[in-house]
Amino acid sequence: MEATIEDLKALGHPVRWRILRLCLDRAFTNKELSVELDLAPATTLRHVRALLKTNFLVAEPVCTGENGALQRPYLATTRTRGLIIPPDDSGLAQQVDLAVLGAHRTELIAAGKDSGRGAKRGVLRLRPESVESLHRRIQDLIAEYRDEPDGEPLSYLWSLAARPPLDPHPGEIGADPIDQ
Repeated sequence: MEATIEDLKALGHPVRWRILRLCLDRAFTNKELSVELDLAPATTLRHVRALLKTNFLVAEPVCTGENGALQRPYLATTRTRGLIIPPDDSGLAQQVDLAVLGAHRTELIAAGKDSGRGAKRGVLRLRPESVESLHRRIQDLIAEYRDEPDGEPLSYLWSLAARPPLDPHPGEIGADPIDQ
């Protein structure tokens, strides 16, 4: 399914991706989310409402919490799985990419110094058909693995980004002196 403009706006903040990851395994209340994310409850609620509006989160039935207070837990849907982020001129697609990266970085830091399970970075020059082939092969590889309820909770990130073009004439008048 292709993401709408409203979807892109809802997914364009790293906190919202963290909320979705937290609420994937169990339902969290706004209060629990605000404590976990170290945010004010009102700020957390603003993010929760944006995710509810676009059906990335669903509200569970109201329940009674500690001290008898009524509370509503929220659970992530699987709407982000397979969601196609189309290229756009508005910059929203890039904002979503940066939000995913920001959330992943924050989770990696929060999990502690021994949390890394491997990261690779490199550069390639590929024609469009090779880029599509690479994407398909990565998707197929990931699809081979299914959630194992007793397995270690992990997060993965696959990102392919265009590199900025190089200045073909470095050192000429008008070139950025920082790059020299």
